[in-house]
Amino acid sequence: MRRPFMALVLAGLALFTATPSEAQVVARISRSTQTMRVWVDGQYRYEWPVSTGTRGYTTPAGSYRAQRLAKRYFSRKYDNAPMHNAVFFHGGYAIHGTSYVSQLGTAASHGCVRLHPSNAEEFFELVRSRGAGRTRISITR
Repeated sequence: MRRPFMALVLAGLALFTATPSEAQVVARISRSTQTMRVWVDGQYRYEWPVSTGTRGYTTPAGSYRAQRLAKRYFSRKYDNAPMHNAVFFHGGYAIHGTSYVSQLGTAASHGCVRLHPSNAEEFFELVRSRGAGRTRISITR
């Protein structure tokens, strides 16, 4: 009689125990402060300077899910510009590494969110390991 009870208790515990497949990555990008804050599994982990879109190339505000990942990518729209460790979130818009690190902290892109290459790689690996469907990206003014 005790076995069914223990099985029920263990099944109930499984409902409340987080598994790796339930992990989440949340990125909050502020266009006004040109920063990206990252939470992993509900824990604040990083704050990085970014470059978002300049006048006429606004980075779209809103809430998104990561749509696809590309370790090495080159823009077909902007002269094969490198967009390595890209996490695409809205059509052709992505969070990706940049070689223009001196511009981080200021609006300087054609709408994408640029990160330092090492930060872009860290973010890419977090999203890849947790899953694009478990990643949320929020962009505010």
